[in-house]
Amino acid sequence: MDYEISGLPMHVLLVHCTVVFVPLAALCTLLSLLWPAARRRLGIVTPLVALLALVLVPVTMAAGAWLLDRVDTTPRILAHMQIAGTLLPWVVGVFLVALAQWLWFRYGGRQAAGMRRRMGTAGSRVVGIVAVVVALVLCGGAVATVALIGESGSRAVWEGLFRSGAED
Repeated sequence: MDYEISGLPMHVLLVHCTVVFVPLAALCTLLSLLWPAARRRLGIVTPLVALLALVLVPVTMAAGAWLLDRVDTTPRILAHMQIAGTLLPWVVGVFLVALAQWLWFRYGGRQAAGMRRRMGTAGSRVVGIVAVVVALVLCGGAVATVALIGESGSRAVWEGLFRSGAED
């Protein structure tokens, strides 16, 4: 596939979508899990945004691989690629949590009441706390990884190519 649009590498354009949708998916997932009003308002939007983020990551990586064949390879670009290779598992986790929490609150209400009766209040609280901790780790990891990838990509492209205002 030719990853070029109007003479620009598609990676440059897709990166902006990925940088928006991965953190947005993480935010919606956490809001939906922790805040019932947000959960009611967001509904199916949360897993759909997470699915879009999940689709964007491999497409952006494929466009990046295409671009790598057309630029000079530097240690910074290789570092950027290496960090980028760690994003997909985080986004898969965010998607699974987003989907699971939506399915649970949409269809699992009666089962949740039964589980609380069987496990007791303390047991169901432990399960809830574990779910929140897992979601926080996955969402935080996804957002932190996006930030690291963006920082390394920016350095690979821009470092040493402009004069900062501090030098005046």
